[in-house]
Amino acid sequence: MSAPTIVWLRDDLRLDDHPALTAAVDRGGPLVVAYLLDDVSPQVRPLGAAARWWLHHSLAALDARLREAGGRLVLRRGPAERVIPALVAEAGAGAVHWSRRASAAREVDARLKAALVGAGVEATSHPGALLHEPWTVRTGQGGPYRVFTPYWRACLARPVRVPLPVPPGLGDAGWVDLASDRLDDWALRPTRPDWADGLRATWTPGELGAAARLDAFVADGLARYDRRDVPAAEATSRLSPHLRFGEISPARIWARLETVDDPGAVANLPRFRAELGWREFAWHLLFHEPDLAVRNHRREFDRFPWVDDPVAAEAWRRGRTGIPLVDAGMHELWATGWMHNRVRMVAASVLVKHLRIDWRVGEAWFWDTLVDADEANNPAGWQWVAGSGADSAPYPRVFNPVLQAEKFDPAGDYVRRWAPEFAGGHARAPIVDLAEGRRAAIAAFESMRRARVDGAAPAGAE
Repeated sequence: MSAPTIVWLRDDLRLDDHPALTAAVDRGGPLVVAYLLDDVSPQVRPLGAAARWWLHHSLAALDARLREAGGRLVLRRGPAERVIPALVAEAGAGAVHWSRRASAAREVDARLKAALVGAGVEATSHPGALLHEPWTVRTGQGGPYRVFTPYWRACLARPVRVPLPVPPGLGDAGWVDLASDRLDDWALRPTRPDWADGLRATWTPGELGAAARLDAFVADGLARYDRRDVPAAEATSRLSPHLRFGEISPARIWARLETVDDPGAVANLPRFRAELGWREFAWHLLFHEPDLAVRNHRREFDRFPWVDDPVAAEAWRRGRTGIPLVDAGMHELWATGWMHNRVRMVAASVLVKHLRIDWRVGEAWFWDTLVDADEANNPAGWQWVAGSGADSAPYPRVFNPVLQAEKFDPAGDYVRRWAPEFAGGHARAPIVDLAEGRRAAIAAFESMRRARVDGAAPAGAE
């Protein structure tokens, strides 16, 4: 019998279409399926509060699935380069398999792999989080893409791998009995105060919840996806947090889309696939720019004259801007850990354009409050709105939140649900004059451009 195999889990909390798990089962011998909570290693970004809530429930759901197969989930906490070798020694393992990361944390994986191989342990990484590995999609000149449309065109010309079933031999695998941390001891859920009532009412974390969400979207939501920009329409997939934690793979979603035959749904397939494409593009950017969450993609924005206004930033966070669509979105975020994408763009635009507050302030808040915030999409989205990101638009994009509401929430259904104070006449006056804020944003953009033309050094580089 082969020495035991460890499957090291990160953001891949599922059994279906799990190449690392499948390879471990196929190797033969006893298994250890372990999740390591590593929030201390270099290049690892600690989870925000909403994501920690989701993680607790996703781990509990995965453990239940593994117990049905005769095993269980082993939980450990600490730096990967110390904990994984210790786990190998405890189990007497001969191999470790894991899903690849495209973030800066891949440096941790590379060092660990070298150490394991040097100690005579097989160490193998696998795909699974993306449709295409970021380093495999390149321009004709061999470099990374910086604009979405040509990137996605290149992706559509490439085949998507066929998803794998749950390993048929999983139930027959032997399991190594190792000590495990208690999930409750990790204190991932809020207690004092417990602000997660809305999250519990909105979401079902775990692989089965992800599958049910996909079923519901294909059966109903996809045919209405042409209305995805209408926040009150319930026309989006809401698969993003399940994808973020790897409870479902993009390859499984892609394969399911191939089975759609309803004409209305078929007509919306290209647009929904393009949204999967934006997720891929964000990871493509992060792979080539690991500091995407802290550094401007377009370096000329190092000269942008951001405004330090903690009072306005806090009003924005709490949904007290006096701007109906923005406040509604921030209330939805606080209540459910999620915000409609159109409203995300508008709320972000008000912060970075009308208030001229650094996009990193908003990115950090979304990181802490969104259940679907990941290391690629969150900063890439914020930089796109700020104008500092991968964007071919040569002008400052400034969303008018009033016009956006008139266009996408004309009857006020979304605002009435999430910001009823506006209907009741108890709303505050706007904290910024929208026309003046737009003028100031454009003036700041022009001053940045002039500084570039004049050859001024980036801020902090004198």
